[in-house]
Amino acid sequence: MGKVEDFEELRPLLFSIAYRILGSVGEAEDAVQETWLRFDASSTRPVSTKAFLSAAVTRVSIDVLRSARVRREEYVGPWFPEPLLSDPYEDPARSAELADSVSMAALLLLERLSPLERSVFVLREVFGFGFGEVADAVGRSEAACRQLVVRARRHMEAGRPRFAADRGARQELAQRFFDALKDGDVDALRELLAADVQLVGDGGGRAPQLARAVVGAENVARILGTVFPLLSRVDVTFEPREVNGQPGAIFRDRDGRVLHTLALDVLDGRVQAVRTVLNPDKLGHLGPVADAWAVHREVKRARRPVD
Repeated sequence: MGKVEDFEELRPLLFSIAYRILGSVGEAEDAVQETWLRFDASSTRPVSTKAFLSAAVTRVSIDVLRSARVRREEYVGPWFPEPLLSDPYEDPARSAELADSVSMAALLLLERLSPLERSVFVLREVFGFGFGEVADAVGRSEAACRQLVVRARRHMEAGRPRFAADRGARQELAQRFFDALKDGDVDALRELLAADVQLVGDGGGRAPQLARAVVGAENVARILGTVFPLLSRVDVTFEPREVNGQPGAIFRDRDGRVLHTLALDVLDGRVQAVRTVLNPDKLGHLGPVADAWAVHREVKRARRPVD
């Protein structure tokens, strides 16, 4: 095959590596494009195209992440990864690990790692690269990479998300959750939520959002059971979809534009966390984006009692 064919065959893997390192769809796509430019400019063909391209996209992603971390420290409110509806890389033998590693919970844990730790962990623990390949990718010795993996594992294990092993049970619970949400059934929602459930939104100062995380089944159920009936009054709808490998939904305004996404963490038969991404800068890859402030104003008017 030619260079273009070689690259396109590996593009899904390259994007998936970059997204897990960066937590951004746009930045991951840019990293993949930069990797192509480097590959195309190379005058020699590598012994292993997969190893060469994986190393290149990792190096590009590390550089991008180092600069992005400064912006994230200045971010307004909670920071979440850009929502991903489908991971283009498929490996049936590692499907469970791949789905869990792209979850919001796992990506937020990865944020605690240094760029090098994060990259080594992604290559080794998620995609199963050998230590020799990992070392070449990050420009460190194999011994150093082994130490980086040990440190990264320690950080990840301390808060590693554990999702329901039975995918069917998880989806069934999510269906009950969205049915209750659609009906504004506070009692039914409460029954599905863990006692210490958290409701958190990422608006980045660019969309209406909660002032702080809401904690506890009673509080979260009341907010969810109250807000969606109000949204439905102004013709907001939602479609259940997997978001970052977990049960979720896309919310749209009356014109079908993306208002926000919602993702659920499910464990032990309960919803442990509800995370929404409302920042319009993080939704553009999903389609035309709604004016969240305009919807918010409509909802406020809809709440006013009719004389």
